[in-house]
Amino acid sequence: MLEIKNLHVKYGYIEAIHGIDIKVSKGEIVSILGANGAGKSTTLMTISGLIKPSEGSIVFDGQDITKLPANKIVEMGISQVPEGRRLFDTLTVEENLDLGAFTIKDKNTIKKNKEWSYSLFPRLKERRNQLAGTLSGGEQQMLAIARGLMSNPRLLLMDEPSLGLAPILVKSIFETIKTINKSGVTVLLVEQNAKAALKLANRGYVMEVGKIVLEDEANNLLTNPQVRKAYLGG
Repeated sequence: MLEIKNLHVKYGYIEAIHGIDIKVSKGEIVSILGANGAGKSTTLMTISGLIKPSEGSIVFDGQDITKLPANKIVEMGISQVPEGRRLFDTLTVEENLDLGAFTIKDKNTIKKNKEWSYSLFPRLKERRNQLAGTLSGGEQQMLAIARGLMSNPRLLLMDEPSLGLAPILVKSIFETIKTINKSGVTVLLVEQNAKAALKLANRGYVMEVGKIVLEDEANNLLTNPQVRKAYLGG
């Protein structure tokens, strides 16, 4: 479904991503692990079209999307749930969801997607007229995910969905990601909670300073001594 080949990304003269290759097959959950500054978020933003690569290609469903603008990439079926949620704080829950559907022209589809979002996160339905900025951290993360689903994605890019959440909420968010995946949405997940991410994923990549240093089945990465020492606390 997604194939990244020899991707290089620069910020000015400094290269942040050094020729990485990543594949994601339809129906998978694939996790990218790595420390802060490894290049994980940059990779997702480049797939989304928010950053343009200096070299390499990104192919989605057989079509080269490397040079496409971000809104066209959303229309093709890729949506991102950004790190830090990035909600419109002064708009209501419902208004945030409506903005997530800005590429969808069919009102019935928007209604169906909203109903699905509210069924995944009943608490959002209760608070649909509340300003997003007044929600708790967990509720804001729910809204960020729900907003990402409003554009009918076939591939959902998720950047640190568990960041700053209490353990009980982390468990709930990861259960929801599993449900979303079972409904037919492929997921590429960037996550510092390596253990939770690998338990959820089919396959994983480990990034260090802009390079992929390991790629394997998630179960193998969970038991890999190198990964255990670096990311799973021994």
